Amino acid sequence: MDTLFEPDRSYHAPPVLTVSALNAQVARLLERSFPLTWIGGEISNFTRASSGHWYFTLKDDGAQVRAVMFRGKAQYAGFIPREGDKVEVRALVTLYGARGDYQINVEAIRRAGVGALYEAFLRLKEKLTAQGVFDADRKRGLPLFPRAIGIVTSAQAAALRDILTALNRRAPHVRVVLYPAPVQGQGAAERIAAAIDTASRRAEVDVLLVCRGGGSIEDLWSFNEEVVAWAIAECSMPVIAGVGHETDVTIADFAADMRAATPTAAAELAATPRADWMGSLAADATDLRRAMRRTLGDASQGLDNWSRRLLSPSARIGHRRLELVALSTAMTHAMRAPVQRQGYLLAQLRARWASHRPDVRAQRTDVATRERRLGSALAHQLARRRHALDALSAQLELLNPQRTLERGYAIVRDSAGTVLRAPGQIRVNETLSVRLAEGTAQLGVASVQGTLE
Repeated sequence: MDTLFEPDRSYHAPPVLTVSALNAQVARLLERSFPLTWIGGEISNFTRASSGHWYFTLKDDGAQVRAVMFRGKAQYAGFIPREGDKVEVRALVTLYGARGDYQINVEAIRRAGVGALYEAFLRLKEKLTAQGVFDADRKRGLPLFPRAIGIVTSAQAAALRDILTALNRRAPHVRVVLYPAPVQGQGAAERIAAAIDTASRRAEVDVLLVCRGGGSIEDLWSFNEEVVAWAIAECSMPVIAGVGHETDVTIADFAADMRAATPTAAAELAATPRADWMGSLAADATDLRRAMRRTLGDASQGLDNWSRRLLSPSARIGHRRLELVALSTAMTHAMRAPVQRQGYLLAQLRARWASHRPDVRAQRTDVATRERRLGSALAHQLARRRHALDALSAQLELLNPQRTLERGYAIVRDSAGTVLRAPGQIRVNETLSVRLAEGTAQLGVASVQGTLE
């Protein structure tokens, strides 16, 4: 009976998760399933903690979700949301494990509609870049001593007061010309471009400031219009753009010859403080006086040195004469030394040649004796050969056929040219050729007789 109720050892119960482990796994599942994405909605229950973190609810007409933006991200937001603001957030979907609340961790936030405006900003920037409006070679340097500064901004803008205050403090001697234009609202871009064109056409200032204070991207959008960019690029004098705060960037900043972080910074770039110029001039005057004193002192010392080195004409001529004598002696020595050295070398070569030259007198005597002997032997040999030749010539003369023919003999040949020696070689009626001492004759054979016995 005990075996019937013995527990099954092969059975393993499923693991038991803690709540923390469950929430952690759910958080990981959410973060893997929903990557960073942009979410649009309305701000509600916004709270800024002492730690700098932002807590709020993002909602629309049918739902809501808790959101948190930590201080490290919130400090770069550029604005502080208010209740009811329409915003777009780039967030990571996750779970707050301590309470098990589903929420989103916000990485970036912008006002609703900013994304479309930013895309329009990028498209216009790309277009104007391709057209060369932002090229560095179009940028002009600022004048060193501007006599008049022009300002394009709203006459009621706080930025104008900041600019005038800065210019009055830094360069009260510089004339300021205002070209008023609305800096936001319907038609503001065209009015700003018209004011820039007016300043360019009048050419009554040396540098032009295009400014306005800070605001949202919608407030600054007039300075992101193409008409303003072209007006700045075609302006006849250098343009400084001081639009918004340091973190704000507009198309006007790229088109201008120089960008300033704020309107006040634009004023500071346009005009160097009068006190700085006066101090620089005073320092330059001091340096100039010191340089003049130093130059005069150096010139005085140089004059003394030259006066000590100055010689009378006779002493100078005497000094030159001594130099001439020294040069003449050196030249004579330079000419004689090589000649003497070459003469000594020639004498050595002659002595060596004489020691190796053979004595040819005995050989000459021997050659003369041999020459005489050879001549005598040749003469004797020639006489002996001539005598033998005469004997042979006499013998040849005796055997000459011509002499035999002259004695009355003849040479008979048949028609084939064969010399005939016997009557048997002759045929009747054959024509024979007979050579005599003084010519040849053709004879016909009438008959042939044999040798008489």
